Amino acid sequence: MISSRKATGFLLTALNTLACSYFGNYVFFLLQQQHGFGNRENLLTCALHGLLYIPAAWLGGRFAERHGLTTSLKIGFVGMAVAMLAGGQMESLTGIFVTLLGWTIAMCFTWPALEAFATHGESDDGTKRMVGIYNITWSSGAGLMYFAGGSLFEWLGPRSLFCIPACIFTAQYILTLWLESRPHSPAPPPAPALPHHPEDAAFHQPVPPQTFLKMAWLANPFAYIAIHSFLAVIPGRAQDLALTVAQSGWFWSVWLLARLGTFILLWQWGGWHYRFRWMLAAFIALIASYAVLLLGTSFGLLLAAQVVFGLATGLLYYASLFYSMDVGDTQGEHGGIHEAAIGIGICLGPAVGASALYLVPAQPHAGAFGVTALLLVGLAGLVGLRLRR
Repeated sequence: MISSRKATGFLLTALNTLACSYFGNYVFFLLQQQHGFGNRENLLTCALHGLLYIPAAWLGGRFAERHGLTTSLKIGFVGMAVAMLAGGQMESLTGIFVTLLGWTIAMCFTWPALEAFATHGESDDGTKRMVGIYNITWSSGAGLMYFAGGSLFEWLGPRSLFCIPACIFTAQYILTLWLESRPHSPAPPPAPALPHHPEDAAFHQPVPPQTFLKMAWLANPFAYIAIHSFLAVIPGRAQDLALTVAQSGWFWSVWLLARLGTFILLWQWGGWHYRFRWMLAAFIALIASYAVLLLGTSFGLLLAAQVVFGLATGLLYYASLFYSMDVGDTQGEHGGIHEAAIGIGICLGPAVGASALYLVPAQPHAGAFGVTALLLVGLAGLVGLRLRR
């Protein structure tokens, strides 16, 4: 059974995903429609978001570890609510960017804390179970919001990008206050702290568990290089395929739902734990499916590529979070490093894509080629880590 505190933490996770996914994904459509942004400009916007996310997530994880998870959550929810309320009052491009930056910083106080909250105080087996529930919770929200977000954007108008998240963040703050007021379960008598050890499978491999953690921290940013280089150009891809905003949400949510299915599978089956071949296969599949998503024109082929993309990104993300929680004791700080690594991907991929488009403006696929080359560099780095003794 899940305790009421854990259940509340998962509810906060679901709400956070809904609000952040709506604003973070559909702001690119707002920038396209109201300010004439193309692929280059949207990629640069995403890169700026990621550049700020890197230090903010690392500091957010350290803050949560030192000052308490609920304290970090309250700061994050209030900060995001204020950013959205301010953004809702400003129509200018500057106002959108101020909102984006404020939201990014505040958000980084929430994800490391929510990840640590899910596994805090758990046994080794409990950690695996809670990581699975956490991943299913947030990925469900991400898939649902991307599917429905385009329709909300069309029906309620662009201002809903600010109003709906502001309401959700405010509700999360109130829920966190209620969580703090709830009495904790009676604490057991103090006992000597036992060191946390990775699961047994970690010690039957040619490389130590710390190397798997490093490989996961390398691979997951490259997954986010692909994810955000793709998300930033979805408005352009939708335009090429003659999709409305609502239709784009329905069509491009397939990979998110495939990622959700992957999380469920990996939660129930642990045979991939500390097995390099699974991480390698996912990385290769990531590169191939990304190229198809950016260059393909057949709806059938794009649907198949989305399924493969969801499988690949799901395994690489799950590996990063699982190893972050399974190797070591500082879960809040490790959660911050996990999120900071995501920020590297969010920044680096779009930055390379935008740079390629600026350098070769006559080639509309220059960004896709540049990011694919970057992903191949990541694949070489992953193999290099595995071969290094």
